Amino acid sequence: MQNFEIPDFPPYPAYKPSGVKWIGDIPAHWDTRRLRYVAEMRVSNVDKHVKLNESPVRLCNYVDVYHNERISADLDFMRATATDREIERFRLERGDVIITKDSETWNDIGVPALVEYTADDLVCGYHLALLRPYKSVMTGAYLLRALQAPMISAQFHIQANGVTRYGLTQNAIKNVRLPLPPLPEQRAIAAYLDRKGDIARRYAIVARRIIATLRELRQIDIHDAVTRGLNEHVPLKPSGVEWLGDIPSHWDARRLKYWVEINKRTLSEKTDPDFEFRYIEIGGVSAGALLNEPAAIRFGRAPSRARRIVRQGDTIVSTVRAYLKAVWFAEDDDDDLVCSTGFAVLTPKPDAFPKFVSYVAQSDAFTHQVMVNSVGVAYPAISNSKLRSLLVPVPPLPEQRAIAAHLDAQTAKIDAAIAHYERMAELVAEYWTVLAADAVTGRIDLRQTAAGVE
Repeated sequence: MQNFEIPDFPPYPAYKPSGVKWIGDIPAHWDTRRLRYVAEMRVSNVDKHVKLNESPVRLCNYVDVYHNERISADLDFMRATATDREIERFRLERGDVIITKDSETWNDIGVPALVEYTADDLVCGYHLALLRPYKSVMTGAYLLRALQAPMISAQFHIQANGVTRYGLTQNAIKNVRLPLPPLPEQRAIAAYLDRKGDIARRYAIVARRIIATLRELRQIDIHDAVTRGLNEHVPLKPSGVEWLGDIPSHWDARRLKYWVEINKRTLSEKTDPDFEFRYIEIGGVSAGALLNEPAAIRFGRAPSRARRIVRQGDTIVSTVRAYLKAVWFAEDDDDDLVCSTGFAVLTPKPDAFPKFVSYVAQSDAFTHQVMVNSVGVAYPAISNSKLRSLLVPVPPLPEQRAIAAHLDAQTAKIDAAIAHYERMAELVAEYWTVLAADAVTGRIDLRQTAAGVE
């Protein structure tokens, strides 16, 4: 990866123990300090409510910090109100660093963002801590990078308290230990990491765009093959379904219930409590793949929705939020799989080729029908009766096999390309993490970069 070779910077001439196990040795002329001695901390209590006796403000919220490394003028901040005292105390200034103080997961604690501009009406919101570096000892740009380093952020994760929601006390934040280089080196480190961070972000953006394009091509291949077949010159006829369009003249448009069995096998309520199976939950499936290995669970401890038995050749289709295309084909001969009742299990009848059924369920034509017949706002879902009545394109069985074989080959190539670019993005992220950690702990000497040498 061009511009992502490990930099050939020398170490510092001499090192000394930092006195902090997880930081290790630091350059001999550096120091370590607790956060309380390098920055003022203010924990915001400004909420999202609008009150008539308060002044209007723009509120920098948790999501603004979590999703943005920089708090810039072009962000779309929430409108709220605050007292004059709150505005004075929690107004954001250029060079401030904000961190997430509370979250539903421990590893979302302590995520930092650097404030890039000052505005009279922009204030720090609830669930955040405002850190204002003492300018004589630390820059905000270096503090941002230091708090991103794993050995620093781990201190937040260890100190986070909670079960269903995690939070940091003020003392836990103030007592975090940081490496402290001289100010010129802080600026050199931050500037170098800014440049490399920009390159890393560009790589990530390009990788995401390529992955999105490949996924779109995958969907087009599936849709065209299961609705038109492999012979582009075959005569067509109206399918009778607006969103399905024309289909080959020798195909049928058939109700799903006449082509597959739906939810054929179900665990009885009288199942032995010690019966163990592997459970596929509703969030465990993406487009054509399992997101993680199904967890083993005993019936007596399983959720009440763990009821639908899955066998080799079945396709499971999420009946909730169909636009996510949570569809998976059970290819292996497993006899211990059970999925959530949030899925419909499609078991092919004799004139349905199992893998072709799976591709039909992944097609845009099928997804569109499910969405049109779903009800609900936050979690739109299709009923069993509506699902059974959906119309699907059905070629002769030999043609189903040929189309499935063609799509197996095509999707395998596309999936391999997607995996390649996903791995590239992971490697860039890993590179960036290692580089940032080495820079802020003094493993590499970046002083020469201040003179433009890289």
